Amino acid sequence: MRVIGVDPGLTTTGYAVVERVAGSLRALDVGAVATAAADARAARLAALHDGLAAVVTRWRPAAAAIESVFFNANVRTAMATGQASGVALLCLAHAGVDVAHYTPTEVKSAVVGVGSASKDQVGAMVAALLRLAAPPRPPDAADACAVAICHLNRSRLAAALRAAR
Repeated sequence: MRVIGVDPGLTTTGYAVVERVAGSLRALDVGAVATAAADARAARLAALHDGLAAVVTRWRPAAAAIESVFFNANVRTAMATGQASGVALLCLAHAGVDVAHYTPTEVKSAVVGVGSASKDQVGAMVAALLRLAAPPRPPDAADACAVAICHLNRSRLAAALRAAR
């Protein structure tokens, strides 16, 4: 099963295409779409869409997983992240890809085993699970890998539970 994981952000949106083959996880494409703060917001969102659409077109994932937007005290940041998340959802919907949503705590628990894991712990575990020499960079790309891994593990469990019923 091939999954694209997305860690949305207006400045940097991390993405990772990960697949499970014969029980092993493999990263096919890991990176980020970056936008310039000096550009108009609409242009930045369009660039984000185009970058993600190119990845989806190239790899044709069977499913997508996106980290749910975490709202904090900074309304500006929350709004920009929400807009980036909306663009990612639109891109995936246009491609006909089903999307699952996971909170940061769910992702950290699924990958590290602890919902309060640090970015460094997530990166190290992602590198270990995907047999990479080092954690993916930027950290948004490592987070996208973690989101994809979370979905692959959860969907496998869900399938096993369905089969058991």
